[in-house]
Amino acid sequence: MLELFRLWFGLRQPIDRRTYVLHGAGLMAFKYCADSLALYLVTGVRWTPIDYLNPLLSQRTRIAPAAPQWFWLALAIWTLPFLWIGVSMTLRRLFDARRTPWLCLLFFVPLLNWMLMVFLCLDPSRTAQRVSKEFLHDTTRVRAAVQGVAAGVAIGAISLGLYVLLFKTYNAAVFLGTPFTMGAATGYLYNRSGPRPRTAELGLITVVIAALATLLFALEGALCIAMALPIALPLGMLGAKIGELIAAERRESKPATALLLLALPLSAVNLNAPPLREVLTSVEIDAPPAAVWPHVLGFADIDEPPDWFFRLGIAYPQRARLEGKGAGAVRRCEFSTGAFVEPITAWEEPSRLAFDVRSQPPPLHEWSPYRHVHAQHLLDTLQSRRGEFRLIPLPNGRTRLEGRTFYQLAMEPQNYWAFFSDLLIHRIHRRVLAHIAAAVSAGRARAAR
Repeated sequence: MLELFRLWFGLRQPIDRRTYVLHGAGLMAFKYCADSLALYLVTGVRWTPIDYLNPLLSQRTRIAPAAPQWFWLALAIWTLPFLWIGVSMTLRRLFDARRTPWLCLLFFVPLLNWMLMVFLCLDPSRTAQRVSKEFLHDTTRVRAAVQGVAAGVAIGAISLGLYVLLFKTYNAAVFLGTPFTMGAATGYLYNRSGPRPRTAELGLITVVIAALATLLFALEGALCIAMALPIALPLGMLGAKIGELIAAERRESKPATALLLLALPLSAVNLNAPPLREVLTSVEIDAPPAAVWPHVLGFADIDEPPDWFFRLGIAYPQRARLEGKGAGAVRRCEFSTGAFVEPITAWEEPSRLAFDVRSQPPPLHEWSPYRHVHAQHLLDTLQSRRGEFRLIPLPNGRTRLEGRTFYQLAMEPQNYWAFFSDLLIHRIHRRVLAHIAAAVSAGRARAAR
């Protein structure tokens, strides 16, 4: 059994064509039977081999719509060891066939991975051929790269599980410490037996692979990953260069890695509550406040198509209605992801309407191959606390209509993430205020006729 595990999970035992075919086909058949049985027990739906081999995860989930989300998450975790076996055996089969080991990257590309595996099942071994020094150097470098990337991704998984899933916090350790530490571990393991080129690029690849893993596990969506990468990628590259310097000192890996890992929990707890942020947007309307006031209380469907950034999945306002009158009434502002429930706290007709936020919908629908994404930030990271409209009279019977939102953002670094949240709340305000201005103008035009 130990030899079998070395064959599957190691990186040094050679894999010839016959071994690759027999073990690859056997493990694939075993995993198909196990996955199909699990799906049948959970949902009563059977997976055909054609359905199972479909590379699009979204298509697979449509085949079994009754499967709970935890099933797909458990299936993804169960897939991890088979993914490693496939990568390690494909890499060693490339060595055996004297093909460039960088073709192993095709294993992660849908459809092309099947073509690569079929090719390696047919390509004969070339162990008898004379091996060049360049080829040996290349294969050693790829082994070191695979080990470094695997260690970096493992650190990322531990960090995500510790901070986001356990502590339920998006602090500096997640967005700053984690990509740096991942890169440092990758750079050290890649260079520990000697200096190698492209260390910074390998740190970047490590962060990208970890980001794709969070997408695979339905822990994040594509939109939030894209917003995090501008700070994560440079830190991963910087960490890789630091790891390269540590390796150059010939220090042992355990103390160096331990120091890197121990540095992360120091920033795990945020003792200070996130500050209350204010976003103010205004528009001038060619009408007195008394004519604008009814449209502030509630408005019909916004027919204007949402801007392109809202089509990425970000929540946008659609309509608003009021139940009751005066302080204590409840305003419901319906967004594309659900409704804000807003009890009225100040009714100063026709100059000021203020409200608290009793409940709110998710701030966005994540792009993901899954139907649901278990991202903690969709639940409680961005919290709207209160809001208000102010109607300020201007000369010549005009009104400046101001919309304010007061919210808290529990994500670090605050200055980075607040740039996106402030900008999007401004866009939401503008959509509402522009609709109110257009409705007021249309009403006055009808009255004039």
